Amino acid sequence: MSSLPLTRRSIFAQAWPIMLGQASVPLVGFVDTAVIGRTGNAAELAGVALGATVINLIFWSFGFLRMGITGMTAQAAGARDDDEVRAMLVRGLAAGLALGLVLFAAQLLLIPAAFAVLAGSPEINAPATEFVEARFLGAPAALGFYALIGWLFGLGRSRAALALQVVMNVANIALDVLFVWHFDMGARGVGYGTACAEWIALATGLAIAAQVLGRPGMIAMKGRIRGFFAAAAMRRMFAVNADIMIRTVALLILFTWFANAGARLGAAPLAANHVLMQLVSFAAFVLDGFAFTAESRVGMAIGAASRAQFLKAIRLTGEFSLGAGMVFTFAIALAGTPYVAFMTQDPQVRAAAGALIPYVAILPLLGVVPWLLDGIFIGATQGRALRNAALASTALYIGTDLMLRPFGAHGVWLAMLAAYVYRAGALGWHFPALLRRVERGEVAQHPVGP
Repeated sequence: MSSLPLTRRSIFAQAWPIMLGQASVPLVGFVDTAVIGRTGNAAELAGVALGATVINLIFWSFGFLRMGITGMTAQAAGARDDDEVRAMLVRGLAAGLALGLVLFAAQLLLIPAAFAVLAGSPEINAPATEFVEARFLGAPAALGFYALIGWLFGLGRSRAALALQVVMNVANIALDVLFVWHFDMGARGVGYGTACAEWIALATGLAIAAQVLGRPGMIAMKGRIRGFFAAAAMRRMFAVNADIMIRTVALLILFTWFANAGARLGAAPLAANHVLMQLVSFAAFVLDGFAFTAESRVGMAIGAASRAQFLKAIRLTGEFSLGAGMVFTFAIALAGTPYVAFMTQDPQVRAAAGALIPYVAILPLLGVVPWLLDGIFIGATQGRALRNAALASTALYIGTDLMLRPFGAHGVWLAMLAAYVYRAGALGWHFPALLRRVERGEVAQHPVGP
């Protein structure tokens, strides 16, 4: 499993399938909403929305399985340590399935606790609970999928990852329609559809992984599985992933605070923020294509103990990230008002959203730096720096939001822009130390292979 060439052509070839796959993620949410919205009542639609928030908070807290596995797999690939590449797949899948089973077993405690925090009316909580209970059936598959797709990203197998995402998204859409429209299962049917799609995606992913490993790789794994779980390797994996988990939870708190800040201002500002955040989410998902590519290329450079490749990987992915960020900024500035007019007919929401478009337009350009730095530090498996930067930027953001409350919706968005500056600054502060460690060869987990 050799490293990939480090050229602009190869960077783009690796990034575009990720961008396409990421762009398809919001489509599934749109279909979920449309399916239940056209057949259920308002309470069921609100219940799916609330339930999705609960699932995202719980499941994505384990997103470290995707990020940590990507960095460590890339480093092993860069060091040409095929045995460790295979070990990372087995370790990641084992951890994901085990943690998913724990989540499934703990749902009797987690679900009531989540709805106690995100309190809704009994009319909304009932379908939301049905949706969440159904989604928990897919918890082991969802977390196993995180590890599997992280492994593919680490190897630079972005087309295989795209195929896997397409399978999951198509299955999700088809099963949602089947369970809701044909079997009239409402919010629970949407949850069942997604849970089944996660198991289908996991099974498909295992077949793809077997193809990537090839027959020689599968044979080489026989009799060595126990060695893949050596104490030192497991300690390192969980140490890196524990820090990334704290980082992820801190950022989830940041975005939950932002949502609550909009809700505090009333219905029209909250609806305006929801409409505008679709633009932000789409830009972030697409630009993540270059951040994920940076994870892989930086990890491979570190595995190969090459400072030159490390810096070149950053420069090439940075060029693409900056260019894409500028495109999104200009596109939102030009098309933001027509987009708002298309998304809502409410004059109050239109007015509130229209006044905030300049903030939304600049956000992708500001986000380029922290998103790319995230990719660099994930590829370098620098969990402690990621954790500290996320904690610091979240604390600073909350303080800034509190200070800017007199400015209403403008203050809410100014604080969000500041949060991206804080993340960039905090990770940038750690970068010189990372570069020194790369120069001394202290980051790589493996010696350079033959």
